[in-house]
Amino acid sequence: MAKLVLVRHGESVWNKKNLFTGWTDVDLSIKGIHEAQEAGRLLKNKEMDFQIAFTSVLKRAVHTLEYILKEMNESVPVVKAYELNERHYGALQGLNKEAMALKYGEEQVQLWRRSFAKRPPMLTEMDERNPQKDPLYKDVPKEKLPLGESLEDTIKRVVPFYEKEIVPHLKNNENVLVVAHGNSLRALVKYLENISDEDIVNLEIPLGMPWIYDIDSEGKICGKEKLGE
Repeated sequence: MAKLVLVRHGESVWNKKNLFTGWTDVDLSIKGIHEAQEAGRLLKNKEMDFQIAFTSVLKRAVHTLEYILKEMNESVPVVKAYELNERHYGALQGLNKEAMALKYGEEQVQLWRRSFAKRPPMLTEMDERNPQKDPLYKDVPKEKLPLGESLEDTIKRVVPFYEKEIVPHLKNNENVLVVAHGNSLRALVKYLENISDEDIVNLEIPLGMPWIYDIDSEGKICGKEKLGE
């Protein structure tokens, strides 16, 4: 029986400011560092060990993973993949959620944040926030770099990556740690737990709290535990 552990990164400096973040590469806040360290302590107390870890290319997730492994005194191979990035919030990135609610209404902002298929206002190709202009993605085919995404779009990159890169380790009875983001993890949990398009709107994944799945040799879930709640 393998363990799949999912952890959302700790609070980022833009989480703290209540800004739409998406692919903007901001770091952890002081509180976020503490949340990452606490996640590591929870997993250490659970006597977890890992054979491999996966994270996005965004520093708030990468650094969360580093703090977790340091707290656990673990050293494992780490795979960084843009496929595990947060959902791309398009032209909303950098804008204050509360200000947007006042401008467009709370219902519209909730649709942008939580709906399954609704995309945010998209970036233009000329926008400096276009990931094609970011050297972090120089090796990624341009057609795979979004100007904005719905949760549905996010699922289309997260799930194939999970099936191709992560499942083989689980089927090989290896424990896998995945540190990612609210929406990339929502995409993965929707797939793992077969949550409907309607119900996924209500799923909240807390910052820095590990979710542990027991995975059988066929890659199916046969148990789940949440730590720290």
